[in-house]
Amino acid sequence: MADPEKIIKVSVVTPDGIVYSHNATMVAMRAIDGDRAIMYDHLPIVTPLAIGEVRVKRTHEMNDRIDHIAVNGGYIEFSNNEATIIADSAERARNIDVKRAQSAKKRAEQHMQEAKEKHNEREMLEAEIALRRAVNRLHVRENYGK
Repeated sequence: MADPEKIIKVSVVTPDGIVYSHNATMVAMRAIDGDRAIMYDHLPIVTPLAIGEVRVKRTHEMNDRIDHIAVNGGYIEFSNNEATIIADSAERARNIDVKRAQSAKKRAEQHMQEAKEKHNEREMLEAEIALRRAVNRLHVRENYGK
């Protein structure tokens, strides 16, 4: 008889509410100090996240599919086989509006150029973050269905 599947619960929460909540066998993400992957019985951990993609490998029952989620910072807490990601904003790949993300990317690039011309470091930093968020959303949407 096959061993029972080792399942964790993965939730992504933003100030607007729950974005994602499913059973999985693994969750992978980019922390501020590098990539992380968490599976069943991982040691408890709390770590800050970078702007990046969260990949959730679903259970065998769900054909081991990978769900992709764009996350804009925040942190992950894992204990007792439950992973909770708390982020400023997060969006499932299937919900990303590509045209809106492309517009955000163009706006951020324009703001970067304007900040550069004005030698305004603060505005430049804000525009760089906005650009990273838009590029991340486009990247995550691109991975949808792969």
